[in-house]
Amino acid sequence: MKKSGYKMVVVLRDDLKLSKGKSCAQAAHAVLQCFMQQDDVKLTKEWLKTGGKKIVLKAKDDKELFRIADAAKKKGLVTAVIEDAGHTEVKPGTITCIGIGPDYEDKIDKVTGKLQML
Repeated sequence: MKKSGYKMVVVLRDDLKLSKGKSCAQAAHAVLQCFMQQDDVKLTKEWLKTGGKKIVLKAKDDKELFRIADAAKKKGLVTAVIEDAGHTEVKPGTITCIGIGPDYEDKIDKVTGKLQML
């Protein structure tokens, strides 16, 4: 059976109402953490070779975010939970987003397929 393409997903908390710049910085943290955690070199090279697809989605709050993170971990997906230092818009220790992947699109979609784009 042929696998689908590759992607990485970032899920940001919508309830925090972060500025665009803060949202971008948090998404960048998630992408970098996931990239550094992925130990499947062949998969990572294929993901990069095919454009390094990244999708940004939203979760309504921290409860939904943690539910998604738990589901991703149970599926064996690389998952990074991003905790903010609290220097600008949110309190220290606030969980702002998660990153998932890179991995096969169909595998990630089983966890995030019903979420809306940011």
